[in-house]
Amino acid sequence: MRALSSAPKVQHGALPWRYVDGTIEVMLVTSRDTGRWVIPKGWPHDGMSSARSAAQEAFEEAGITGAITKKTIGRFHYLKFIGDSDAIDCIVHVHALEVEEELSSWPEKNQRTRRWFLRPEAADLVDEPELRDVILNFTP
Repeated sequence: MRALSSAPKVQHGALPWRYVDGTIEVMLVTSRDTGRWVIPKGWPHDGMSSARSAAQEAFEEAGITGAITKKTIGRFHYLKFIGDSDAIDCIVHVHALEVEEELSSWPEKNQRTRRWFLRPEAADLVDEPELRDVILNFTP
């Protein structure tokens, strides 16, 4: 494995959540390449704040909209694999997104699956320990 840069590249992500009968649920989406459970995340969008970029990724990857926190609720590192032998070290700044609408059609609908989970189950399904902690420690 060869690192493509020495400093982590910044991405922005959204932790989609809702209350159901007084219990917090978290939405995860599958990654396009491996089908792993992840949160919506991606590269910064020109002219958009971190929070707005995260909300845009949530729309594109999960077809959801809602109120997003301006401040981050945490961050996590992961390796984004490029091909068979290269990887980019990424740090994702996470914003909480209280989901208000789930659209029936969105840009990456045919490339990903979205699903609601109870918070402990969502935390168990993600691979990154730091993201697991962000999910478990989140309080609205």
